[in-house]
Amino acid sequence: MSQMFALLLVVVILYLGDLVSVRTKAWIPSVFVCAVLFLIGYWTFFPQDIVSRAGITPVVAVMLMYLLITNMGTLLSVPELIRQWKTIIISLAGIAGIMATVFVVCMLMFDRNTAIVTIPPLVGGIVSAIIMSKGAASAGLVDLSVFAILIYVMQGFAGYPLTAIMLQREGRRVLQKYRRGEWQETVAAAPLPDKAAGAASADNAMPRLFGRFPAHYNTSYFKFMRLAFVGWLAYLVSGWLAPVVAVSPFVLCLLFGVIAASLGFLERQPLQKANGFGFAVMGLMLFIFDTLNRATPEMLLRLLFPMLVLIAAAVVGMFIVSWVVGKLLGVSMEMAFAIALTSMYGFPADYIITNEAITALTKDEKEREVLTQHMLAPMLVGGFISVTMVSVVLAGIMVGYIIPAV
Repeated sequence: MSQMFALLLVVVILYLGDLVSVRTKAWIPSVFVCAVLFLIGYWTFFPQDIVSRAGITPVVAVMLMYLLITNMGTLLSVPELIRQWKTIIISLAGIAGIMATVFVVCMLMFDRNTAIVTIPPLVGGIVSAIIMSKGAASAGLVDLSVFAILIYVMQGFAGYPLTAIMLQREGRRVLQKYRRGEWQETVAAAPLPDKAAGAASADNAMPRLFGRFPAHYNTSYFKFMRLAFVGWLAYLVSGWLAPVVAVSPFVLCLLFGVIAASLGFLERQPLQKANGFGFAVMGLMLFIFDTLNRATPEMLLRLLFPMLVLIAAAVVGMFIVSWVVGKLLGVSMEMAFAIALTSMYGFPADYIITNEAITALTKDEKEREVLTQHMLAPMLVGGFISVTMVSVVLAGIMVGYIIPAV
């Protein structure tokens, strides 16, 4: 199979996943469709190394992870997070609920390695799933390497519909109060413009440290160069710390991305502005599905029961804890649970689901504004905290505790 034909096949699968997701309004996640098509391909006519043949080798995927995670760090805006302190507490509480219930269930029914490999993908997305899958594979745990990917693929089936239901219930509650003249928004919460629409921004201004340079010098290569420099620093520091404490370079990429953006060395979302974000995500998605080449029908049947049990346990855990914490903070059960559920998909699904819920509830522009102000920012911040930040840190820490197969 030629390289370009291999590339064509895998990109067609990614597009079909998007197509089904759009047609079903995300009720059928794109990653699920892609995973099924890749499995069918691997079990029929795909070569086992089709992703490598297409050009996405493990070395390329690791490079893309460095760039993407550093780019994630540039999203952090401390003032925005301070305004949403209740959301942050609820999001962290939901993660704690997932960790507690999944760990207990694994200790009772499975084993410690299953708990370690499962938790980061359940509170995160593509990056944490890759970190845990690679860690399990390196430890000789083939089943768990595939299991980390399956959790990432399947958790949307629980997260999407539950979130839609919670947001519609919350929206109806808010609208009833608003129409009776009883509604008062306690926190003026504007949406996060950089996460919702920043990728489309044409602003090419130099970051603060390079403010003396003309904007036309801020080329795509200059953005890539600065991203690579920050990623290289994270790699170096991780190596320096290794004799004392094991810190994943990916965790440091996230931290250094935050610092670099705060100091004005990086602008917000430089990868999007360098027109490299779409390719980077495509490469990582293909690398994830490449893991499925080790999945046999027998393995999937063996993993189906623990996968369903642990996703259900995660949902129950986050519901209980987010409900209790939300009650203490004066946040409704529906809104608190919806915020916690963002850990199962993150951006842009949190943005899309929230807007679809608002559209389904009212066509009145003023009412839509009230609902948007009330629901959108907490959903975006919740997904940012869990998927973008905490899951990467958790994966970077927990991967070191995997016990290798004997």
